[in-house]
Amino acid sequence: MLVVIRGGGDIATGIALRLHRAGMEVVICETACPTAIRRTVCFSEAVRLGEAVVEGVTARRADLEEVPDILAQGVIPVLVDPTGACIDPLVSDAVVDAILAKRNLGTTIDMAPVVVAAGPGFTAGVDCHAVVETMRGHYLGRVVYDGSALPNTGVPGLIGGKSGERVLRAPADGIFQGVRRIGEQVREGDTAGYVDGIPMRCTAGGTLRGLLADGVPVTKGMKCGDVDPRCEPDHCRCVSDKALAVGGGVLEAILHFSGALEAIL
Repeated sequence: MLVVIRGGGDIATGIALRLHRAGMEVVICETACPTAIRRTVCFSEAVRLGEAVVEGVTARRADLEEVPDILAQGVIPVLVDPTGACIDPLVSDAVVDAILAKRNLGTTIDMAPVVVAAGPGFTAGVDCHAVVETMRGHYLGRVVYDGSALPNTGVPGLIGGKSGERVLRAPADGIFQGVRRIGEQVREGDTAGYVDGIPMRCTAGGTLRGLLADGVPVTKGMKCGDVDPRCEPDHCRCVSDKALAVGGGVLEAILHFSGALEAIL
């Protein structure tokens, strides 16, 4: 079974890992300038670095014609293909929208036999076959077969007793330049990076779990970093509980609609 995932950020990577480990072939579509911040656990880094390894699984930047050979090596191809143009030529069995834009950026229910979307902005039965809940809490990872995910609140989920203050945001429009490394311990008030010379300061102490890549254009207020107050550096090297929960929901939805579960049994 071939699954194309739109997006290569931390949640999309958790989805890709679950599907890959379940024996599915996975192809990731990304933009030419990814804006993921949890870069140590994002397959989108393959766009920038050529390859990215997360929890022992390798993803490699590829062109469309290279996909079959790369899949045969047990590697996940990452294409610079923000519109999903590869979906038809690859004859995809399923498409997953894991862009997490909080709105639909062009995914339609007729893109593949099974189309699953993660998070708000989609309605099951209208623009996809199923939606997987991404909001932390009781419903995280639950598959919605009729209706939509919970609406975006604009408030980051609670981690280690911190919510909005753990997110680092661009202080201005411009080009981002980091001065810290993911995995470092930071204190409230520390500078994690600059945007055109203006400092972006930490608003909470803990482990710097995510930081935008250098040279990425940003707008004022854009999410550029993430501090984990639980102070566990090892968390920077493995996908999150949230990513795994959403990945499990996507796996359920694909099996539910594809009939693959009956074939396995």
